[in-house]
Formats: sequence, structure tokens, C-alpha cells
Amino acid sequence: MTRLRLAVGGTLAALLLAGAAPQSAFAHGLVGKQDLPIPRWLFAWAASLVLVVSFVGLAALWAKPLLQHVEERRLVGVPRALEVLAGALGIAAFAFVVYAGFAGQQSATQNLVPTVVYVLFWVGLPFVSALVGDVFRAFNPWLAVGKAAGWTVRRVSGTVPEPLPYPERLGRWPAVAGILAFAWVELAYANKDDPSQLAVMALVYVVVQLVGMSLYGADIWSRRADPFGVYFGLFARISPLHWHDRAVYTRPPLAGAPPLSAVPGTVALLCTMIGTTSFDGFSQGSLWTSMADKLQTFFGDLGLNPEHALEAAGTVGLAGMVLFISGLYRLGAAGMHDVDRRLATGDLARRFVHSLVPIALAYVVAHYFSLLAYQGQAMAYLVSDPLGHGADAFGTASSAINYTWIGATGIWYVQCAALVGGHVAGLTLAHDRALAVYDQPHKATRSQYWMLAVMVAFTSLGLWLLSASAQ
Repeated sequence: MTRLRLAVGGTLAALLLAGAAPQSAFAHGLVGKQDLPIPRWLFAWAASLVLVVSFVGLAALWAKPLLQHVEERRLVGVPRALEVLAGALGIAAFAFVVYAGFAGQQSATQNLVPTVVYVLFWVGLPFVSALVGDVFRAFNPWLAVGKAAGWTVRRVSGTVPEPLPYPERLGRWPAVAGILAFAWVELAYANKDDPSQLAVMALVYVVVQLVGMSLYGADIWSRRADPFGVYFGLFARISPLHWHDRAVYTRPPLAGAPPLSAVPGTVALLCTMIGTTSFDGFSQGSLWTSMADKLQTFFGDLGLNPEHALEAAGTVGLAGMVLFISGLYRLGAAGMHDVDRRLATGDLARRFVHSLVPIALAYVVAHYFSLLAYQGQAMAYLVSDPLGHGADAFGTASSAINYTWIGATGIWYVQCAALVGGHVAGLTLAHDRALAVYDQPHKATRSQYWMLAVMVAFTSLGLWLLSASAQ
């Protein structure tokens, strides 16, 4: 059997998996009955068919690269005063959240800190970044502190020592470590909802960022090593708005992804983003429950108490899912390598890594939309009583979450649309890059058989994880 047939066979196998696996997919954290016009397994087949049709359409109609070099149009300027104000608001908001973590009730439901961290910050900002660009950079509190400190030193002493050159081999690896650490806190740490613990971690994080910026400069550190700055910045690359040089520019959607520099750690970062979200869904299923019980027993036999044994089990699962996603993407890159052996597998993985950005966003939307849609409403009463001491500053302390504004069926449609749309966008970016990498269009199309297989596999995995989380 030729390699081409193997690629097509792998794609068909993934299609079968997509059709067979998701029999009871619910939204992340949602309990409810869906009333769908067609069976759920048919949604899975339809999603896979859309990817195949999109691939054929791209091969037939998209004959030259269109997104590699796109001219942006300046929309509006941003006054320096507005930039300073945004930074000041970011610092004030961060300071208040830390204060609430220490001074408020140590309860996840009464203190606003867990909701701010896990719902508005971790889930809400990716949505906002994909829609309107990298607004987090404008409000980034530690970046604002770093810039203010540099400005103050220049005003007082007249000169600022030149920062050290940022090590090229370091790349985005600090961001990988930071995102993986935050995901571990969210998914494996036993005290993840403790407001005071979150406040302590936030302060430690800021100290690390300020030290890094003082050594290597605020701009380069925030763009390469600041985990959250890099994380939200990646999602902002698919936005039609681009904020830079104190101005807002417009561009076609997705056009910001191809210029992504694949410095060391970039592939690992995107795979970590997808892998950690995947483990969040997987960890809610019965398969992981049985595996976690065995792992907890294993670590308990090694002398860990039950709490730490469960954390160790979660650590193994989290790392395993990230490695699985990395291996799946690496397999797709290895397949493309067979089309033209002048390009190494690692080089191809780096050249096409930007195509994973919309997939990472699709996983966030599919797994967390219900959390944002429902728990995000909690901010209405939390802002009135942020410390949980019985205040009612804005008259909304008695408000409640409305679980009826969107039902389980609506959530399901959002999930399907996110997964299919994200993977079609990934296929589009990969096809456009293939046309730029390979000198002949037929080679570009052949190379994307493998990427199609990877996209179908990611879609199948996403649907299966949603199914597993409901079991």
C-alpha cells in the first residue's frame, strides 16, 4: 500500500471514529436534555464531511497563497493617554482581585476571585481576543508596571541600563511552562478554588514577570515569555483587528496567524493549549475516572496521602494528553515530509503550527462556552458583594443565574459550529501555507492529505471528549 493510500485510509478511519464515538455529547459542565432534529452521530458524520468538502473546495478554488502577506488598513489612532489609562485600570483591577483574595470570604461561591480567574480571565479573554484583538496587552497589569518602572527610572536617572539579549533558544518555552502550570492548578490542584491561594499565586506570577522584564526588557518578555500575554496574543492573531503602534488596523480574519514566528517552544505551546483543554473534557468522563482511581491507588501505595495521590494522577493525565496531541500533530507533519524530503519533519511542524491557533480557540469555545454563558452571570451579584460580606454596592447582590436563556440544544449547536469552524479555518491556513511552501500546486494538495487527517482526528477527539464529559 502506498503512503498516499495510507494517508487516505487514516482519514477514513478517523471519519469512522467521528461517526461512532459521540453518542451523547453535552456542553462542558452542562446537564440537560437535547432536542435535536437529527441524531448526534449524524452531526459527527456531517462535521467530518464538511471538512472533506472544504478540503476539496480549497484544492480546486484556492490556487495561490493569499494570507501570507496581507496589507493592513489603519482604522483609528489610540492616544497615549488612553494607553496609560488602560494600564492603570489593569493595575487597579489586579490589585483589587488580590485584595479580595485575602480579605474576602474564603469561599468559591461568595468570593469573586475564582470566577474572575477561571471564567472571565481564562475563558472570557480568548473570546474577546479572537473578536477584537489583543486588548489584554493594553490592560496587562504587570506589563503596565514594568513600563511605568522603566519610565520612572529614565526620568530620575536619565538613563536605563540596556536589557540583556533575550536568548533565542528560550523562545516561547517560558510561556509553555506557565500555561501548563496554570492548567495544572485548574485541573489537578486540590485547592484551586481557594481565593487566598489564588491571590498568592497571582503575586508570585507578577514577581516572576517583573524580574523577567527587568532582565530582558518589557516588550520582548511580554511577547515571548509572559504565558498569559503570549496565550491571549495567539488568539488575537485570528481577529480582524490588530492593535499596535498606538493604532488599530483592520485585516482579513485569520491573516494575523501566518506571520507567527515559529521560535523554539511555539509548537509545544499550541499543543499544550489544545492538550490541556482536551484533558479538561477527558477528566470528566468515566474512562478517566477508572484510570484515575488506579493511578491514585498506585501513588497512594508509594506513600502519598489521598489528596496528593489524586493530584499526582491528574498530573499524569494532563501530561499524557498534551503528549498525545503533540504526537498527533507530529504525525501529520511527518506525513507531509514524505511529499518533499528536502523539508524535515520538525521544520514542517514549525511552518504549519499557526494552523493550530483556530483549533485551540475551537476547543476553548466547545468546552467552556456553557461555563461562560452561565457562571459568567455570577459577576452580576459578585461585583455588588465581591468579598462575600453581605454588601450590595450596585443593587445586584440578589440576582441569580438564568439557566434558561440558552438550553442544551443551543449549547450543542455552538459546540458543533465551533469545532467545525475552527478546523475549517485550520485547514484554510494550512492550505495557504502549503501553496507558499511547495513549488507545485499538486504537491501542496498532496501534502494536505495528512493535514486533513489531523483535522478530522482533532474534530473526532473534540466530539468524543464532549461525549465523555457527559457520561
